[in-house]
Parts: sequence; structure tokens; C-alpha cells
Amino acid sequence: MSNLIPRPDRILAPRQAPAIPGLPSVRPASVPALPNAARRDRRVMTNIIPMEEDRPQRKLRTGPFSVLDIGSTKIVCLIGKGEPDGSLRVLGHGWRRSHGVRSGGIVDLREAETAIRAAVGQAEDMATLRKDEIFINLSCGHPESRHLNIRWPIGGREIGDTDMRRITTEGRLRALSEGRSAIHTLPLDYAVDETQGVLDPRGHLCDHLSARMHVIDANTTALRNVEAVLSRVDLTIAGMVSAPLASGLAVLNEEERDLGVTVVDLGGGTTSIAVFGEGRLLHTSSIPIGGQHITRDIAHGLSTSIDNAERLKTMHGSAELSSGDDQEMILVQLIGDNDHHYVRIPRSRIVSIIHPRVEETLEMVSDRLEMAALGPAADGRVVLTGGGSLLEGIGQMAARILNRQVRLGRPRHIHGLPENPATWPMFATSAGLLAWAAGAGDPLNDTGISEARPTGLIRRFVDFIRDRV
Repeated sequence: MSNLIPRPDRILAPRQAPAIPGLPSVRPASVPALPNAARRDRRVMTNIIPMEEDRPQRKLRTGPFSVLDIGSTKIVCLIGKGEPDGSLRVLGHGWRRSHGVRSGGIVDLREAETAIRAAVGQAEDMATLRKDEIFINLSCGHPESRHLNIRWPIGGREIGDTDMRRITTEGRLRALSEGRSAIHTLPLDYAVDETQGVLDPRGHLCDHLSARMHVIDANTTALRNVEAVLSRVDLTIAGMVSAPLASGLAVLNEEERDLGVTVVDLGGGTTSIAVFGEGRLLHTSSIPIGGQHITRDIAHGLSTSIDNAERLKTMHGSAELSSGDDQEMILVQLIGDNDHHYVRIPRSRIVSIIHPRVEETLEMVSDRLEMAALGPAADGRVVLTGGGSLLEGIGQMAARILNRQVRLGRPRHIHGLPENPATWPMFATSAGLLAWAAGAGDPLNDTGISEARPTGLIRRFVDFIRDRV
């Protein structure tokens, strides 16, 4: 793929850049202002239970690592490293409004290239280093999640690393279908002959090794388009991580993942779901509705611009009506011939536009969880994260519709994110990508097998031969 596309030299973003309407402006030290920093203090999510304090214990790889979250509303690049205490430190960060991206997929290579180049350049400028390999999120290509049962002959000998690799490769090969590529092949449990529930079968003697694998795949063409746009910025993919998996790594602790928890990442173009249980990722799903749809609903309902609608949603929006909303008046600029045409409307009118869209989204989340039929694991606590989780009242609505305990998920054990912790849920995916790069996701893939990568045909063939021989 990379040989077919020209690779101009990547130009680092300047330390000062012109402001983009509706986006955070870049301050002299290349630290962008926070898009949600002006949220009102009145936002209280009373149904969200607090997160238990815990300390990082797992030792991480030091790095540094570069990660890129290609979202529908913003593109975020983080450069960071693992610390000796198991936490993460961000050395540089940059983000820009998404262009050429829709529902996480690349729809315009040139516009996406410009936005990615700017975000990566800003992070590199701040970190004063450049990385040519980057970890990215998988949110394009209509990702699908499914389970496969694999049985592999051992012949009475001891199970070794080679057998673990082969059974994972077999699962990846069985997952292949026309036009789809496997991104994750994660073990859920093993059986050694008739002995079920083996955590790590290496060293066991048996005739057959069985495994239940969780496979996440996506449309191959969409993955190749992501690779193509990164090649234009002289970047290669070091690893691709499912977006809801990354969010879960950022906002959950190991005990939550063991007991059973559902992460709902309310993004700009999509709402993604990840269900964890017994320390494993059991299921992922994606709904093509996000914060952008709420913004457009407001713009259409009030005849105002997209930028004004986003501001109204951020400053005055809520998922639930509250007392006094009819009396609180808000000034709204209307679109038309007169740029100074304003009207006053009650806040309740904005809430009445937001409420049905959020309700629809959460009901779809409930339906997806019910269809997954995951048993007790899907009945645990719900953790809301992503930019949409900052909407006032969404915790109460989620607790009512999903009928579960709900809490707000912020990235944990990470230093150097933008200074306002209230906005950190917006960076859950990018923080999770950094955690994955540093090795925080290793317990989910305890075979030690490298994840499949969306690469060229020759490299796929080499990997196939290596794994089968």
C-alpha cells in the first residue's frame, strides 16, 4: 500500500497556529485550550457512583510511544512513556478538529492527512521528539465482535509457546472472510483435553488443546485507507487497537474487569460498547450515533449554525429537564441574512431537543447488550466515558434506562493530560491507546502472541508462513 502513495516530508506544526472556529485555540506553548473547560459548575451527575481509589501495580514498558485517536469530531495524538510506578506520563499532546473522517472512517484522504499531520506535528513539537511508528484506534470499517471455538492436536506432549501461537493463528485464519481482516484474536478460556477453565495451558500434557477466542475484525478496505493516509504523513502502524477496548483500559481497574463491567464511550460520531468479565474482553459493539448528531439536532431545531449549536450543547445542554429550565433564558444567534439576528429561548427548549436523541442512544445500548447474551457479565456496573459523558443529566438517564449502577470514567494513572480533569473523559481512547502501547493490555492477551496488523499482502503472506511452519 505504501508504495502506491507519495510520501511528502512531514512538517511539524508551528508553535502558534491560527484559531479555527469552534476549536480550541493553540497557546504559545502548543497547549490547546480545552473545548469543554467552560462547562458550568452546576453539572452534577448524582447517579454516578465514585471510582474506588487504587494504585497502579503492573510494570509498564518505558517507551516512548506515539498514539493517534482518529475520531469523527477530533483527532488526538499523544506521545508518552511508562513510569516505574506503573503510571503513564504524556510528553506531548496535540489535537485538531476532524476533517475527512466520518464515523471513524477515512472519507477524504487529503483532508484527513492535513488534520493528522497537524495533530501529530503539535504533539511532536511539544515532546521534542519524533516517532515514525504509531498505535491507532480501530473505529472504522464496521468492526464486529464474535467468538470462535478452536481445537488443536497436541499428541500427548507438553504444550509450549509454539502451540499457543498456532492455536491463535488458527483462530485468526478461521476468522478471515471476504473483505474482512482480524484485528484482535483474544483468548477467553482454554481446555486441556476434558479439563475446562485452564488459565494458562503452557506446561500441561494433553492430546488436544481447545480455546475459545474473541475475534474483532473490520472491513479490509477501510483499514487500507487508514494505512494509506498515515503513509502520506510518513507514519507506519505499530499496532491497531479496538476503540472500546482502549477506552476500557484507560478508565477501569483490574477488579472491575474481573467482576464484570460495561464501558460505554459516547463519542462524536459513534457510541462504542465494551463488556469485560473475568479479566477478559468479552464483547464489543458500535452504534453510529454520537455527539455530532445531538449538535445537528440543535442546529436544525433552533436554526442556528453548527458551531453555535455545539456551544449551546456544551454550555447549556442537559439530557434531563430540571426545575427552572423554563425560566432560564438563553440568547441564540440565528442563521440567515442578518448576522446579528438573535432570539431568546428558554433552556427547556434545548433540553427537549437533546433528550430524545440521548434516550434513543441509550436504548440502543441496552438492546445491544441484550442481544449479546453475555449473562451476568453484562449485568454489572456501567462506566460512561467519552465527550458525550460530560453532558449534564446523562448519568441519571443511563442509570434509569440500563437499570444499573453508573459512574463517570476518567483516564486513570496518567500524568500530563490537559490540566482540567473535568474534560479527561474526552481523552479516554487516546489514553487507553497509550496504556496498550506500554503493555497494560498484556493480561487480555496472555499468550504473548502479537496482534494481527492491517498490513500489505506480502507481509501478511510472510506472517502466515511463519505462523504455520
